[in-house]
Amino acid sequence: MDPAVALNPTRLIVAALLGLVVLLVLIIKFKIQAMVSILIGAIVIGVVAGMPFADIINSVNMGIGNTLRGIALLVGLGSMFGAILEISGGAQAIAVAMTKKFGDKKAAWALGFTGLVIAMLVFFDAGLIILIPLAFSLAKRTQKSSLFYVIPLLAGLAVGHAFIPPTPGPVLVANLLNVDLGWVILVGIFSGTVAMIAAGPVWGAICGQKYNVPIPEHVSNQADFDESKLPKFGTVVGIILIPLVLIILRSLTTVIPAMEPAAPILSFLGEPFLALLIATIIAMLVLGIKHGYSSTELEKVMTKSLEPTGMILLVTASGGVLRYMLQNSGLGEVIGNAVASVSLPIVAVAFVVAALVRISVGSATVAMTMAAGIIAAMPGVAELSPLYLACTTAAIAGGATVCSHFNDSGFWLVKSLVGLDEKTTLKTWTIMETIVGGVGFLVALIISFFA
Repeated sequence: MDPAVALNPTRLIVAALLGLVVLLVLIIKFKIQAMVSILIGAIVIGVVAGMPFADIINSVNMGIGNTLRGIALLVGLGSMFGAILEISGGAQAIAVAMTKKFGDKKAAWALGFTGLVIAMLVFFDAGLIILIPLAFSLAKRTQKSSLFYVIPLLAGLAVGHAFIPPTPGPVLVANLLNVDLGWVILVGIFSGTVAMIAAGPVWGAICGQKYNVPIPEHVSNQADFDESKLPKFGTVVGIILIPLVLIILRSLTTVIPAMEPAAPILSFLGEPFLALLIATIIAMLVLGIKHGYSSTELEKVMTKSLEPTGMILLVTASGGVLRYMLQNSGLGEVIGNAVASVSLPIVAVAFVVAALVRISVGSATVAMTMAAGIIAAMPGVAELSPLYLACTTAAIAGGATVCSHFNDSGFWLVKSLVGLDEKTTLKTWTIMETIVGGVGFLVALIISFFA
């Protein structure tokens, strides 16, 4: 937008409020698809704010192009990597090995950490469907409430899905905030692990003692899967660590002088899309071809895995449109000045904005998209340190996780799979999600004080 064109601050605020109300009404009342709703809301903001039509179109194009450029490859490669992990039994291999290592008494901890790792690469619902039979089998063997094991698994999956790349959510936020993924991974692992422990083994033990939830009848008579056909634990973990280690090493080259000679090669290999491509190729060979799958079968599986990514990318790109509309209209500066006047840290603002959208809309993706767009449009955000921006990313993830209720598809998925009624789901799953988001945010806030 031409800097000479100054829009009225009051009109900008009215435009933002009206655009966000339109967006929420379209999603909540009329059940309009999130991508369409976000686009309409963003355009309403531009029109009501008085932006020239050419600038509105440019903001849309900038939002789509710049956002997809940063995440399209990562979402696609991550989906294919997760699909190979799923069909090969890699997820079950980790879960089985972890529960054997920890033993029945600490199996809840094993399931929590397993869920955290798996959800970084596999969508939440897929990871839950793959791993919940193991939680049920543990409950059957120990004669305990299934919540002793299901809640820790859910907590791990929620953390991995929201806090740690290469899962799409934090990748999207990192892209909009222009923060290095290595820092996001480090902060996400630390804050997410603390959140998983609080919401998983700790809260799961409380739920298990309070609510005696038997395993579903259709599961009780099922035979256990054949563990001899699963890939080796070390092999699966090694492949999963490849992209994470490469990306983190790339980030560390900028702060550790001793690593400077290796910086060129590490910067190349640690480029997120290349690190994930390397891991995907290795997974194809080790977990796919050597595990008995033909190239044709792998191609079909990997192609199938890309089907849900289209909607993720479009919703994400629409969030980019919202970000550039707010920024180019000058509303980001107005919001920034308002935040500065109440002396709230950016990390706290990010959490509150994401939480409000999450409670209203239900979708974690929409909450992360909108919150990241609003925060990225604020002046001075680009000058913040990478560590602080990584903490802001974790805060947005936390806000987008809290208070899952009737408008969240995850609420109904958990209710049906575990066999709970609505009231018990609210008292267990909803509180668990709130603990995950709240604790993750608090840890990120504490880390931000040292950034």
